[in-house]
Formats: sequence, structure tokens, C-alpha cells
Amino acid sequence: MAKRMLTTAVHGSPMEVFLFTPAGDGPHPGLVLCQHLPGGHAGLERDRVTLAIAERYAQNGYAVAAPFLFHWWPKEADIETKRAEARDDRIAADLRAAHDLLVAQPGVDARRIGIVGHCWGGRAAWLGAATDSRYRACAIFYGGRIKQPFGEGNPAPIALAAQIRCPVIGFFGNDDTNPTPADVDDYAAALERAGVEHVFHRYDGAGHAFQSFDNAERYRHEASEDAWTKVLAFLAEKLKR
Repeated sequence: MAKRMLTTAVHGSPMEVFLFTPAGDGPHPGLVLCQHLPGGHAGLERDRVTLAIAERYAQNGYAVAAPFLFHWWPKEADIETKRAEARDDRIAADLRAAHDLLVAQPGVDARRIGIVGHCWGGRAAWLGAATDSRYRACAIFYGGRIKQPFGEGNPAPIALAAQIRCPVIGFFGNDDTNPTPADVDDYAAALERAGVEHVFHRYDGAGHAFQSFDNAERYRHEASEDAWTKVLAFLAEKLKR
């Protein structure tokens, strides 16, 4: 496995993208990995969780592009400013640029690309799948605020469910408060109404960020590893066959 960082421009703003390449010549299926929050808001190089997740996917045969979704602000800007000023049209543009960069790499099969995200990135993964029909699979880990729009004039991602053209898998903790179990019910209902193939897994005794191994309070090893088993099986079915 190899790792490197490239930079691409999105509407004139330079965006760092970490690329992970599996061993072998390929062609490999690929993943756009959307970062969680707050770990990487000051730079993906500081985000141990997202980078470790990217490495694990690469070790399982996926080329991975992890874009720095907070490039619109100085890295030293506070997290609350970034939350308040985030815009879904910008996030969608970031994800399209990361997808374009990923499929331009040698040994990546542009027809077999999925999108995955945790926390803030889980919401971004839903948004990316809804605004880019090229994806063949989408995995959402405890994405909150899918029912809320970011930025004036943008619809809430849940309102875009009918635009999702790929199967979706979701992982949620039943003790989470954002999204709550009722929110997850609403996510599932929106996908059901839209006719989107989906399966959600919910874990008792787990809350938000249960895969964040660097947070002893939130990490739940059993739930995390079960989710890894299930998401890798889902992605292999949708992207490797």
C-alpha cells in the first residue's frame, strides 16, 4: 500500500486530498472517504481516525481518496466557524473534485467507485451520493443533520433521497443523540419512499462515533468490528464482483 497527498482546486480554493493505493496493478475499485468531525477540521494530517480507516480500506483492495473538506477556511480557524459557514453546494463540489482526482489515477476502475463517511462525513456521503450519479455504493456511519440544509438556498440532503442512484448501507448507535434513532427512522423512510436499496444496522450500547478508536469514551470495539465486517462485505458485493 502507498500513501501520498495531492492538491486540486475547487472553485479556486486549493483542496488537499490524501490518496491511498492498494498493492497490485489493478484495476482497483475506489472509495471517496469523507472525514469525520472534529478530528480533521484543522488538517487531515492530524486526523488519525480518518487516515487509519483509509489505510484499512486500502489494505482490503480499494484505492481511497480522502479530501480535506475544510479547505475553505484557514486550518487554524475554530470549528464553530466552520460548522456555521459550511455550505452543501461547496461540499458537493469538493466530493466531485475528489472523485475526479481518484478516477484519474492509474489502476483505478472509474466504473466501480463508492463513497463512505463517518459523522460529518456520513452526512457528506449521503449528499455526495445524491449529487453525483457515478457512485455504485454508499456507506454512512452515524451521519447527523441529514435532515438539515447547510447554506442558504440548499435543500436538506434527506430531500435529495430520490436522486441517489446506488445502494446504501448505514451504521448507527442506538444511544446516539445526533442522529437519534428517530432520525435514523426518517432516513430509512426517505430511502424507502425513493425506492433506494438500503440496509441499516443499529447497535445497542453504542452512541456516536463508536468507530473512533482514539476516543475511549465513545469507542465500542465489538460494534466497530461488526460494522467493519458488514461494510466490507457490502462493498465487495457492490464494487468487486
